Amino acid sequence: MLIRQIFVSSGHNYFGHHGQAPGDHPPVEVPAIECVAGHGIRGDRFYDYRDDYKGQITFFSFEVFEELTRHFRLTKASPGALRRNVIVSGIDLNELIGKEFSIQGVRLRGTAHCSPCYWLDQAVVPGTEKFLEGRGGLRAQILSDGTITVGDAQLVLAAPRLIES
Repeated sequence: MLIRQIFVSSGHNYFGHHGQAPGDHPPVEVPAIECVAGHGIRGDRFYDYRDDYKGQITFFSFEVFEELTRHFRLTKASPGALRRNVIVSGIDLNELIGKEFSIQGVRLRGTAHCSPCYWLDQAVVPGTEKFLEGRGGLRAQILSDGTITVGDAQLVLAAPRLIES
């Protein structure tokens, strides 16, 4: 797996803005993020958003981004416009839903598909929401402290837990 880009944003542009204009908090590309168990990414808009929040960190597939740019013939689009934190390649993110895994020593739990919303049609191009149905990325909870950096990364699935009767 390759971590291609990492983004954080200090505020919400779309989340919680239904019926209003978007906010003005651009995604900022960074080389590394500090993950804090149970809290989120230090400096990101969802840090300490709420207890047990399922989207403390989000992932998006670079391969899906490439399909999106080809489909809509986008030449100047950035994955940052999708408002996901970690852009990766070489992994099927939907396979991680409901699983515990680690990346660069940070333990995570895949909690849900990152459903695309109607704001993506404004942030990227009309039709983006429909195009990304079923492949909008992965929401995850952070289970241990650590740093995730751009570059090669091994994804390690946690061993399934045995249920005692």
